[in-house]
Amino acid sequence: MEISNNSFLDPTTVTLVGIPGLEHLQFWIGFPFCVLCIVALMGNVLLLTIIPTERSLHQPMYIFLAGLAATDLGLCAAIAPKMLAIFWFGACTMAFDACLIQLFFIHALQGMESGILLAMAFDRYVAICDPLRHSAILTPTIMSRMILVVAVRAVVLVGLLPILIRRLHFFHTTIIAHSYCEHMAVVKLLAGNVRINRSFGLFVAFAILGFDMIFVLVSYTLIIWTVFHLPQKEARLKALNTCTAHIFVFLEFYVLAFFSFFSHRFGHVAPFAHILLSTIYLLVPPALNPIVYGVKTKQIRVRVARIFTQKDNSLKLINTSNH
Repeated sequence: MEISNNSFLDPTTVTLVGIPGLEHLQFWIGFPFCVLCIVALMGNVLLLTIIPTERSLHQPMYIFLAGLAATDLGLCAAIAPKMLAIFWFGACTMAFDACLIQLFFIHALQGMESGILLAMAFDRYVAICDPLRHSAILTPTIMSRMILVVAVRAVVLVGLLPILIRRLHFFHTTIIAHSYCEHMAVVKLLAGNVRINRSFGLFVAFAILGFDMIFVLVSYTLIIWTVFHLPQKEARLKALNTCTAHIFVFLEFYVLAFFSFFSHRFGHVAPFAHILLSTIYLLVPPALNPIVYGVKTKQIRVRVARIFTQKDNSLKLINTSNH
């Protein structure tokens, strides 16, 4: 319902622009993003198929990796369908409640992914710095509690964001200059005092991403300190090799996350550049994570090769029987 001062009272729908300034290219931009989503879907489904069925992968690192794959699938499901509908079909309208649900899932899953990366860093710290107690410290009970804490923290903190948005009823506009419902993009629609929304958004970001990043850095500082005090060069190289995939994923996630976060609040980055980078931040890690861990993990490589070899053999048998 529109009122006389050109503001909106409790709008039922909002309009997502996509990528402001690049509307004429959005149709083509959608294709590489679609490829990223397909790669992410295939890679993470493979991980979630292989890890439970391969006994040698029933270790803390790979159980956490399965959790990472599940959150990556959730992120793709939360962002990709609507974004591609905007790019390809011009389906820009979205129910406001659906927008808040998308906001919740995107940011909650980001928080869970950050927490899982911290759990993986802790696993590497214990495996390298206190290897004799690794199995005693990271028991199935402890791991399940860690995953539960990560999930509850993200759900509770992020769950308050849409509640705080809902307390305000007047909006300057219903047009969101973004390709998905990001928290600050939605807060900018609100008319009235949004200081609480902005401040709590900052608090959530630092309570999740900031906290996790600090302790991941502490873990890897201690790991590197321990590794370089190992007496043998071969032992040092082997220890570092077990961490390279996680270090790559950690840098990829947090560098893109903080660039997206700070450019939206404090930077003077062109809107199209910010939105492109924030979308890349959400879609590139889910696509790259299975590739990085698949390349570095022999058991995963072997199982993937076996799956595709079996498919090829089945196709040959079918063709032979037809002839």
